[in-house]
Amino acid sequence: MGFDDPEEVMLGFEEWIKENSKGRPIFISDNNGFDWMFICWYFHHFIKRNPFGYSSRRLSDLYCGLEKDTFAQWKHLRKTKHTHHPVDDARGNAEVLLHMKKEMGLKIDLR
Repeated sequence: MGFDDPEEVMLGFEEWIKENSKGRPIFISDNNGFDWMFICWYFHHFIKRNPFGYSSRRLSDLYCGLEKDTFAQWKHLRKTKHTHHPVDDARGNAEVLLHMKKEMGLKIDLR
C-alpha cells in the first residue's frame, strides 16, 4: 500500500504519452500478450480510457516482417541487458526499434 495512487500514475502516464508522441500512439512490446494486459487494464480501470486504443504490436513480429522470415531472431540487437526490470527491458526494446527504423527502414514515428 506504499505505492503512488494508481489513478494519478496512469493520468501522468497518459500525459507523458501525449507529450512524447504524435498522432495515435502505438503500444509495442517484446511480449505484448503479457505486457498489454497490465497497461490496458490499468488505463481502463483507473481512468476509463486508454490512449493506445484496444490493440498493440509485438516487437518480434515487426522484426520478422522486415526480415521476411517468420523465425528471425532479434534479441541480439539489444544493447541494454534484458534483466526483467521494466526500465532495462524498455530500453532494450527501444534500442531494437531504433535499429529497425535506422538500419532496416521501419516506417514509424518514434518521436
